[in-house]
Amino acid sequence: MTSLSVLTVTQLIPSAMADVKPCRERDATDPVFSNALDISSDAPGVEFTDVAEPLLYNVSDRPPIHMTFFFAFQQVLVALSGSLAVSSFVADVACASEFSDIKTDLLSSTLLMNGVTTLLMVTLGARLPLFQGAASDYVVPLLAIQVINKDFCTVKGLDTDASMDNTSIPITNATGSDMELRRQLAFTKLQEFQGCLILVGIIHCLVGLTGICGLLLKFIGPVTIVPAILLSGIFLSRATAKFGRAHWGMAAVTAATSIILSLYIGHKKMPFPAWSRKRGFFIYWYPFHQVFSLLIGILVGWLMSALMTWTGALTDDQNEAQYMARVDAQSGVIKDAHWFRVPYPGQFGAPSFHTGVFVAFLIATITSILDSIGDYYACARVCNVPPPPRHAINRGIAIEGFASTISGILGCGHATTTNGGSIGAVGVTKVASRDVFVCVAVIYIVFGLVGKVSAVFITIPQPVLGGAMIVMFGMFNGIVLSNLQVVSLSSTRNIAIIGTSLLVGLMVPYWLETFPDDLNTGNAYNDNTIKTLLANPNLCGGVVACFLDNTVPGTLKERGITAWLEQKKDDHFRQYSEGKEVYLPLLPASWFSWRVMKYLPFCLYRPKESFGVEQTLSEQPEHHVE
Repeated sequence: MTSLSVLTVTQLIPSAMADVKPCRERDATDPVFSNALDISSDAPGVEFTDVAEPLLYNVSDRPPIHMTFFFAFQQVLVALSGSLAVSSFVADVACASEFSDIKTDLLSSTLLMNGVTTLLMVTLGARLPLFQGAASDYVVPLLAIQVINKDFCTVKGLDTDASMDNTSIPITNATGSDMELRRQLAFTKLQEFQGCLILVGIIHCLVGLTGICGLLLKFIGPVTIVPAILLSGIFLSRATAKFGRAHWGMAAVTAATSIILSLYIGHKKMPFPAWSRKRGFFIYWYPFHQVFSLLIGILVGWLMSALMTWTGALTDDQNEAQYMARVDAQSGVIKDAHWFRVPYPGQFGAPSFHTGVFVAFLIATITSILDSIGDYYACARVCNVPPPPRHAINRGIAIEGFASTISGILGCGHATTTNGGSIGAVGVTKVASRDVFVCVAVIYIVFGLVGKVSAVFITIPQPVLGGAMIVMFGMFNGIVLSNLQVVSLSSTRNIAIIGTSLLVGLMVPYWLETFPDDLNTGNAYNDNTIKTLLANPNLCGGVVACFLDNTVPGTLKERGITAWLEQKKDDHFRQYSEGKEVYLPLLPASWFSWRVMKYLPFCLYRPKESFGVEQTLSEQPEHHVE
């Protein structure tokens, strides 16, 4: 996490934090939080100076309730744009862009599953502050299929095609029977998405339960994961541009505000009013602007949009892109939304199966697992905790697969996976408390059930969301690159593999997008299948990196795998804020000594002689048997 450090330890934590400290008492002599900290090579327990910048709240800390809500609300806002985009893409590839009721139901299901999956991940899964959002990996292959097949949304017997411009404006020149046929086509495609998602979700869950993903760590290291995930972050720049193009000035103001508050003046403290029974009304100094930098940036951009809408500086022509920068561009969503609606199984009909969709989802599942493993390590680095052990990774993957199955049952049309932008938000705000993400989960569940509430946030202007995404994914890309610090970058082998995989991941999809007719095997079905595979940048770059990394001669230490699999050898390089106890599952301590735990890859096993069975979780030794 040293690559993310922009402040000194003494500048970040104010001495007045004693009045707003988390529930867990801080020791004044704690080398992580002391204002008098002298970071040197003579510090006890640290062999050389690589002490990460401390967090305002660690993973196990419990912020005050009112602060927890505001922290969670900020995370909800910064992650909402991704969920809106993926849900909109699902409606697009399902040929349902012209049906506002279907789009609303899809979004409600998406928000509900965001909350449910996040709650499961934080309490039962990897137990890191990981937000589980809508997975774009499952939509990208479908978008590729749609680009290849021009008749994807053609209703047999009609002269016109369904609108594919991702707009909610209904087609007024279609008859009632035509619209009913198009609605039936949308339901048919959603049913295919449901059935295929249920199947790949089961496969995804079994990968975690059987420990296969733990075995993958022997072959998949930073040289493979960094290019694959970085390509995903680069691909998201397209979505960011789509949001920001409505008004680049507004997007720039939103991003600049967040960057200035979090990086340029983040080391400063501002006066903040408070009241307590003991002290009454008082003022304390707190880096409020850094903690809420993303939220403040969004509010500033939203206010700018309101002023420009009120003064007439923005166009009122719905056919122009700038129209989406207005605060009233999507005001009709609030009126049309349900007050209360519970997504239920089979709401779009009985699940069905389609071979092409299943292959696309299976590829997305593999990519999602690869992304998630990297995200777990990235989150651990941001939170300044040891790398996750295998049992935590297995549980996290199993939870994601189980949630994917539930998403298919509810008809979301996509799975949920770890959201990289939220990891970046943790790096910006320095708040990594699990309690915050439990609150995030509850808020999203409420949004999924109360349509009117979620509709308010849907009206956030697109360039404002685009500006927030610039900061989020920019930070996330930097975090991904920081994983290369355990790789030997002086090795020509590693540099060549990373560079080649990034080039292939960008080159092949661009080639297919620009020259789609170049690939011609003589069989249209085979052409479509191959194009679907090669259009995915994560898959192209990840496969090349994985193949080269495991076939080109190189030591485990050179490849960075030693630092991940044998963390004890790397412990002297880093002073962690917390130990591996953050990954302990929520089970009674005595259960860890059960012999059956030894054979469950997603559980922790400790023989009785290694610790007292009467110990509580907080009293257990920090070493783990994997």
